[in-house]
Amino acid sequence: MLAENEALLVSGLNEFGSSELTAPELVLKGESPGTVQACPYEAVLITRLRAGQLSAFDELVEKYQSLVYALALRILGDAEDARDATQETFLKIYRHFPHFRGEASLKTWICRIAINQARSTERWWRRRHRGETTSLDAPLGLNGKEDNYPGEYLASPIATPEAEALARERGRQIEVALTQLKKVFRITVILRDIEGLSYEEIAYVTGVSVGTVKSRIARGREMLRELVERDIGF
Repeated sequence: MLAENEALLVSGLNEFGSSELTAPELVLKGESPGTVQACPYEAVLITRLRAGQLSAFDELVEKYQSLVYALALRILGDAEDARDATQETFLKIYRHFPHFRGEASLKTWICRIAINQARSTERWWRRRHRGETTSLDAPLGLNGKEDNYPGEYLASPIATPEAEALARERGRQIEVALTQLKKVFRITVILRDIEGLSYEEIAYVTGVSVGTVKSRIARGREMLRELVERDIGF
């Protein structure tokens, strides 16, 4: 369906590169879980992938599918579209892994393909005038399904049920606030404050300079705080 964009997606000429989702509150605080470093496990997995082991690809899908789906969902705002984009992302990873040159970590490379695939899916729908009936920038969860949210705030195991409920609601509201950011700001904030990529990794993913990345993160955090204070009252 999106074959015309395939070379663009994997070559890195994009528009703007393990993890479980971290607490959405990190976004408001401007904190980051830290940079993901290459590890021996990833090096072994890459070696197995280059050797053409199908079991290695199955392992890659299992490890990164939640990350890819979460990124796609936050860009597209629709669970079905996000699942389709996730499937397309892994097809491209499988077909083009021989082109992986190791200039970034495997996770960063996968993020790059996932984001470009989601945006390509979005453009495909817009060309077919889907936006006349469904806004791709609409907040997540408008159809009332809780599974539209890629992750929940993980409360402390000793928290009271009331505190856990408040924490989940807080996380949900922050996720909705994120959807109201312009995508260039939303993507950089997500990659930094939720996925923990470094400025350099985000520059690789988005195809802009490190200075531009820092500027977008600062502006995105500011706008997010304003949205939360105005609409949520935190």
